[in-house]
Amino acid sequence: MKKINREDMLELTRRMTLKRNCFTRIAGAYMDAEGFVDGTFNTGFSKLSAKEQEKNLAIAKAVLFSETNINLREYGFSKEQEGKKSVWQLLMALKSCELENDALLEVFYEKFGQVYHAKQPYAIYFFQGNYDVPLKASDKMVLGESEEVYQFIICAVCPVYEDYQPGEPEWGFLFPAFSNRSSDIHGIDIFDGDIHNPHLEVLEHMILCEA
Repeated sequence: MKKINREDMLELTRRMTLKRNCFTRIAGAYMDAEGFVDGTFNTGFSKLSAKEQEKNLAIAKAVLFSETNINLREYGFSKEQEGKKSVWQLLMALKSCELENDALLEVFYEKFGQVYHAKQPYAIYFFQGNYDVPLKASDKMVLGESEEVYQFIICAVCPVYEDYQPGEPEWGFLFPAFSNRSSDIHGIDIFDGDIHNPHLEVLEHMILCEA
């Protein structure tokens, strides 16, 4: 397990504001407590009202702003876990299509619903983002030029209440991992809101299981 540099996470969250928004699309599903889909959504992030954008930005930021290496931990995929029909391949495909393929999203919702232990209905939120990573000098001063475009997805799982209003995220991830200010497609940063009762079932039986 690699250590996450908190500065990397803070660098990303600074691009998650109304003025500096890095997200292009939001998608997700409303799930019942048994893990079956009640409804889905998929739209361009800019099409949301400012109030809705702000609410959803807070959900995404909660995953990365959590306590680094305690609530948010980085895991690596083995070659076996990156095989055909693996969840890693599914995540790579979701990243490549920028969440515009509903069929791929449905596969994720179904797999997730089969393993996630929920006490009440919940929602799965997906955010697609692009971040032009600026070059930095040895003294950490930004040079202004883009070194690479980090394309990523954030997933956040929240309990839902009346009128599908979400609570605080309970589980989620950032993929690919953002390590040393660069994309690491062989890593994933997993968020667990309750470290005393972590959702290990998702990690062991879905994310890091062999295909």
